Amino acid sequence: MLKLTNEQYDLLKWIAQYLLPALATLYATIGKIWNLPFTVEISATLMALDTFLGVCLGISSANYTGDEYD
Repeated sequence: MLKLTNEQYDLLKWIAQYLLPALATLYATIGKIWNLPFTVEISATLMALDTFLGVCLGISSANYTGDEYD
């Protein structure tokens, strides 16, 4: 099992809550305006990574606090 420091956890949580959703939204919006390549594919990939990271962090948090997550 991977052990994270508080600083690592906080950074990953910030990435999952703010950076990845903002980046996906930015690319989806700008991509449509400027006809950038693979707009849907890149935005969907970013959101899939964000969802995966969020679930992993939720499980990590539940394990740390002893809460049930099922």
